[in-house]
Amino acid sequence: MKYCKKPVEIEAWHFTKENFKKGVPRWVDHLPVNKNGYEELNHDISLWSQYGGEKIGGEINTLEGKMTISENDYIIKGVHGEFYPCKPDIFEETYEPVEK
Repeated sequence: MKYCKKPVEIEAWHFTKENFKKGVPRWVDHLPVNKNGYEELNHDISLWSQYGGEKIGGEINTLEGKMTISENDYIIKGVHGEFYPCKPDIFEETYEPVEK
């Protein structure tokens, strides 16, 4: 039996040096406002740069365990608020921009 992915809208951020220098989007490094009205840092994602920004990388705690994120990977926020990295070739084969 064959299956096709259901169309699902996700949020994604391309992890490049240029984008990292501009700043990490709030939806990546902060959790949604909790029931007490506070916004907390997302401790499941750790991004870093070395050598004056010449090298970037990080780690994401996913449902499958800790995964490494490398330059040019995408950080994806899934339908249940989970985060995971995705290699650019897989991302481009799987996703396309949503026209609004």
